[in-house]
Amino acid sequence: MTAEISNGVSNIKIEENDNDDVVDPWNVVSKSETGVDYDKLIKRFGSSKVDQELLDRFEKVTGKPNHHLLRRGIFFSHRDMNSILNQYEAGKPFYLYTGRGPSSSSMHLGHLIPFIFCKWLQDVFDVPLVIQLTDDEKCLWRDIKLEEANKMAYENAKDIIAVGFDINKTFIFSNLDYIGQCPEFYRNMVRIQKCVTFNQVKGIFGFGDSDVIGKISFPSIQATPAVSTSFPFIFGGKKLPCLIPCAIDQDPYFRMTRDVAPRIGFQKPALLHSTFFPALQGAKTKMSASDPNSTIFLTDTPKQLKNKINKHAFSGGRATVEEHREFGGNCDVDISYQYLTFFLEDDEKLEQIRKDYTSGAILTGELKKILIDVLTPLVQQHQERRSKITDEILKQYMTPRKLNFSF
Repeated sequence: MTAEISNGVSNIKIEENDNDDVVDPWNVVSKSETGVDYDKLIKRFGSSKVDQELLDRFEKVTGKPNHHLLRRGIFFSHRDMNSILNQYEAGKPFYLYTGRGPSSSSMHLGHLIPFIFCKWLQDVFDVPLVIQLTDDEKCLWRDIKLEEANKMAYENAKDIIAVGFDINKTFIFSNLDYIGQCPEFYRNMVRIQKCVTFNQVKGIFGFGDSDVIGKISFPSIQATPAVSTSFPFIFGGKKLPCLIPCAIDQDPYFRMTRDVAPRIGFQKPALLHSTFFPALQGAKTKMSASDPNSTIFLTDTPKQLKNKINKHAFSGGRATVEEHREFGGNCDVDISYQYLTFFLEDDEKLEQIRKDYTSGAILTGELKKILIDVLTPLVQQHQERRSKITDEILKQYMTPRKLNFSF
């Protein structure tokens, strides 16, 4: 990786070759059936691996067992996580920030991952959480009307609330609606914009001369929630550090943010990066809202869920039952097993499944049934919780207000 520094902002140019995975905020393409090479990605992006030392410190500081998404390496990379743990140990406040780009009215299982983990972080650290819905981004990058993107943001917000976030500790906002209400947010946006040149955003994000100007300014919008004074009703003008859990494809936005933050008087945000949730057809295939069989949507019925897994989940099994019994299956490429690593919380049970599938003791059909039995109640329970979220409850989460914290 090479980085050119100009006016304090890195123009991050990642040198790739034909064998490299493509990972940026809009594209994730792997050349391998096992998916993205995350160790290589850490080196390319210049982040740090979540190692055993950090996992041990997490448990020591929180006094709680680590979440399965953390201990299994699904959240595998970080920037400055130790500084957040130092902050917490010293009894000093911080806050969480994550987001969602609404591209369809229904979220899918992969979209739940950062929110499930954020809820755990919010619970164990007892901190505020701000959730940005980038409906403006989806309008700029896709053939989606402004009004449609805004409507999808509110539908997605109901799915997010159904994860179980504490209404007294959580603020959810749509960019299209909130930025015009809050002068402090817009002022911080302009402060960030003033620190980054057109050449720098081209270097970081690869924008071209034919890109609309909204794309060029958008990174400053995604950076702004990492500045605590953007939410004066929550933080009262105090400068608090921020922790951002997100998928690693969003890291370019926050590399830029981390370069700019000290220049406008704020601490660099810390990050925890997750791996990608694979498509049903395998890690080399991209999930797409236009292909309903590429993933499990949170609106799917038990019958749809079962059919999708049985018909479309990529198998790591052998060509025949006899071969499978003799040589076993490959958990590294089997999507049913991969999905279980995200959603089956019992470590011992997961390890036994891995051993049994690898040895050939269980067949692909049996593994798929295990996954169906795990996901069906999970999706049904989510649907039940979401059905109880009225427009009034949604409005409460999305109204700028003081949360149950004093700073």
